[in-house]
Amino acid sequence: MAMMRLRREDPRVVGSFRLHRRLGAGGMGVVYLGSDKRGQRVALKVIRPDLAEDQEFRSRFAREVSAARRIRGGCTARLVAADLDADRPWFATQYVPGPSLHDKVNDEGPLSPAQVASIGAALSEGLLAVHDAGVVHRDLKPSNILLSPKGPRIIDFGIAWATGASTLTHVGTAVGSPGFLAPEQVRGAAVTPATDIFALGATLAYTCTADSPFGQGSSEVMLYRVVHEEAQLAGVPDALAPLLASCLAKDPADRPSTLSLSLRLKEIAAREAHGLSGGPLENGADTGAGWRRGERRPADRPTGQRAEEYARQRTERRPTGTPVPRPQPARPSSSREATSRAGGPASAPGTNSRAGGRTSRRVPAARPAGRNGSRAPVRTTSGGRRPGPDRRLLRQRVIVFVVVTLLVALGIAAAQGCQGPARGLGAGPAAVAAYGGESGA
Repeated sequence: MAMMRLRREDPRVVGSFRLHRRLGAGGMGVVYLGSDKRGQRVALKVIRPDLAEDQEFRSRFAREVSAARRIRGGCTARLVAADLDADRPWFATQYVPGPSLHDKVNDEGPLSPAQVASIGAALSEGLLAVHDAGVVHRDLKPSNILLSPKGPRIIDFGIAWATGASTLTHVGTAVGSPGFLAPEQVRGAAVTPATDIFALGATLAYTCTADSPFGQGSSEVMLYRVVHEEAQLAGVPDALAPLLASCLAKDPADRPSTLSLSLRLKEIAAREAHGLSGGPLENGADTGAGWRRGERRPADRPTGQRAEEYARQRTERRPTGTPVPRPQPARPSSSREATSRAGGPASAPGTNSRAGGRTSRRVPAARPAGRNGSRAPVRTTSGGRRPGPDRRLLRQRVIVFVVVTLLVALGIAAAQGCQGPARGLGAGPAAVAAYGGESGA
């Protein structure tokens, strides 16, 4: 909310509140930012001097302030204090930080359908609390809705109606923006909660299109369109257009109740938030928008590495009853498995190492044949191996065993042959000479 410095004619203290800045001005008076001794900030409105001299206005103002005290709800600015007997009556409400809905749309453009439905659901819930207190806002419009960090807040309820209740054409009075008034207000008929429903429908249409549903023009032209012409909802999203059209019905009896409007907007907000506009809600789960039961929705689909795994499983679907193989973590290979048992080179990718009787990598489900037509051992689902015939490996082992046995036998024989002559020479000089020593005395 824009703030301006205090002017020379502005008061500095009102009641127990010290004024700091101007928040705005209108046909009823000036709104200031103030604070009390505890530091609580308030929005304090001081009535214009000419209206303060009108006793009829003071009576209506007192009734509206009394009704505002009864309102309880998180979607309204709570009334903090008021002085109805002052020279210039005033009242203070809780200060709501944040821009108005009008400024939000004017600066950033139309809001998304999900945002509009969410704001509308909160506002209709706030209006429900206002109507339960016996109050009709009578001047609901984008500039009277503040977007706080905790959600939208309704301000100035009932006060603008008190300002212009005597006549619509009274000079200097304010009856609200003509594009947001209900037909019964223009005709001077009695107002009801349905009056606020009409204003809320026009406000939400403005939030979707950044324009009044009755266009632009002078006050007289706008009031005529409200009474005699249909609202223009060409730019309103399809998810909201039927509901807003019912809110803008000329006959108050044709408009939805505050409670049903709140429930409908909550349903639309939940559906639009998941990108499933148009799908019916069934048992709390959306089954429309073309998605089959049990299938992931776009908002729920995994991303990154999970998305790749999800896509692989969808493309590698097996027939019914066949389990999908789970990806196994890669097992680090050792040097012993990288080379063959017989000292040969490591097996090439896609082949099996035969020398040690073990494979250097996991064998696929289809058992490949060896070079001589034999089958390699295959791992079973339980983690063990099912041995198969390998004659070549058996022959290699037999040959190695025979060669090693012969070498050992030859070594033993050679050792025995070397020791025999040494024992025959005795311990004389000849024996010493045979071992390369010198004879001694």
